[in-house]
Amino acid sequence: MTVNSCTSALFLALLVEGIGPGDEVIVPSLTWCATANAALYLGATPVFCDVDPYSMCVTPQTVAAKVTGRTRAVVVVHYGGYAVDVEALRASLPADVILVEDAAHALGAMYANGRPVGASGHTVCFSFYANKNVSTAEGGALALFDSGKAERLRCLRMNGLESHAWSRYIRPSVAFSADVTELGYKANFTDLQAAIGRVQLSRLPEMAHVRLIIAEHYRECLDALGIGVTFQQGVFDKSHARHLLVIRFDSAKTTIRRDDLLLALRARNIGASVHYRPLHRQPLYSAQGVSCLPVTESLADAIMTLPISARMTLADVDYVVENLACLLNHEKVLQ
Repeated sequence: MTVNSCTSALFLALLVEGIGPGDEVIVPSLTWCATANAALYLGATPVFCDVDPYSMCVTPQTVAAKVTGRTRAVVVVHYGGYAVDVEALRASLPADVILVEDAAHALGAMYANGRPVGASGHTVCFSFYANKNVSTAEGGALALFDSGKAERLRCLRMNGLESHAWSRYIRPSVAFSADVTELGYKANFTDLQAAIGRVQLSRLPEMAHVRLIIAEHYRECLDALGIGVTFQQGVFDKSHARHLLVIRFDSAKTTIRRDDLLLALRARNIGASVHYRPLHRQPLYSAQGVSCLPVTESLADAIMTLPISARMTLADVDYVVENLACLLNHEKVLQ
């Protein structure tokens, strides 16, 4: 079911489960703010957990450390395009705790069982924002297997109306405005976005292949530099969506701070970035009282996202790596 953004998808996914004031929703701190904000919109409390240092995603252990009697939901983030083992996580949680998947990075990724992300049976939220693997400039979607929840979500995304505008045009029996059954929201996808998305979706295998070639060329070039760069776990596997190409620097082998390096790359027209600044360190969430998430904090000070897209060429990768070599004062510049 399509909606106007992944943020709306996350919000509606929690809303339809009855999440509200007094409830706690566990989310990783290493994520975009919308993951936590979806809980805040409903009056619930986001509780931040740590991540695994290699996958950079939540694990049953990092989530279990934050479960309390008030925990009502866990939002799993498939960070960077790495598919979390949600079966193992589900098995470790109390039966009454809801599992929602934030798959904004993970369209095209596959779980460990070989099934595509979205086919888990949980409510899974996708993004079609401008920088995503499949883009409609803006937009999102929910994948779920509960027809009752799906029908309610269709109403909620259209101001609480039981029928949509198209059905009122083509079916005389619903020519008049439908009853408003509950407070809804303006969160629908547009026909124009859907037309763009259908073409993009048909090209997903082709674009995924290009992203893999780009990632592998980065690995080959960076290995040649010998600067102690490590990549997110699984990023070269076919099961990874490679929305982000996240590297981690060994500070003992570099001659420049990560933040200075990032700014220098930006000055050379290279769209490097950091995903993300830990949410538990942000002023909005300081009231949650999380003092330390050691792995997240360690990663946040060392990771950098290199440019990757299906429009890039191997020459673009060479340009990025050559500039990295120059900025790191390394002699092994790519030939």
